[in-house]
Amino acid sequence: MKIAQACTIAGSDSGGGAGIQADIKTFQEREVFGTSVIVAITVQNTKGVSGIYPTPVQGVQEQLEAVFSDFEIGAIKTGMLVDQSYMKIVASFLTAYPDIPLVVDPVMIAKGGASLMADEAMKGMKETLVPLATLITPNLPEAEEIVGHAIASEAEMVAAAYEIQQMGSRNVLIKGGHALNQREAKDYLLTNDGIGHWLGGPRYETQHTHGTGCTYSACITAELAKGQSVLKAVRTGKAFIDAAIKEELKIGHGEGPTNHWAYGRKERGNETTY
Repeated sequence: MKIAQACTIAGSDSGGGAGIQADIKTFQEREVFGTSVIVAITVQNTKGVSGIYPTPVQGVQEQLEAVFSDFEIGAIKTGMLVDQSYMKIVASFLTAYPDIPLVVDPVMIAKGGASLMADEAMKGMKETLVPLATLITPNLPEAEEIVGHAIASEAEMVAAAYEIQQMGSRNVLIKGGHALNQREAKDYLLTNDGIGHWLGGPRYETQHTHGTGCTYSACITAELAKGQSVLKAVRTGKAFIDAAIKEELKIGHGEGPTNHWAYGRKERGNETTY
């Protein structure tokens, strides 16, 4: 049996709930072998981010070359990329691999409120990475930054998805968990064929949501690496993150991490309540 392999290009989270660590945990849970390119080391825990130390650009280039010269990467995910210099080098490298699905998670702000991407990097992301993306996965605040205006209704979510698709990303997933409907966490997926799909789910009262965006997009990446369609991959990602939030771990003294093994337990029929 051929083992599906994926690569995450992002920052390291010393708290283990987001970034590279969340991605690798999620890949593993979906039975996908995970590789990584570390763009920065962040000093953080559930209470916030207190430092960001970018990897030398040459180091990022060499990591990319090492991974792609050896492994059969079936899907790629980008997360925190710090600034335009990193986006350019990553985008330039990935143009040589147009047939590998690319999921762009436009990480901008950590749960604790710290900026994880330089302000000028937004322009660079839209110019370099978005046109290469198979799927981009912004939450509502990130989508607002990308389109440059507020999104205050479901109709505006739909319109924003079309705006972002016009920037080059073949598929767009706008995650609505941050606002709009307080009773339900609704996401909107606009696929390459122009068809829109609403994905609903319950909203949970919990502070343990650190790394939800990373985990959601990592699960999608893992499914794409296994050859699933974008729609099926996103549906699995939605179910995965729903379980990860519902079965909270209650770890840390701030915005705690999600439960990366909850969905696997649910699939096996042995859910655990902590």
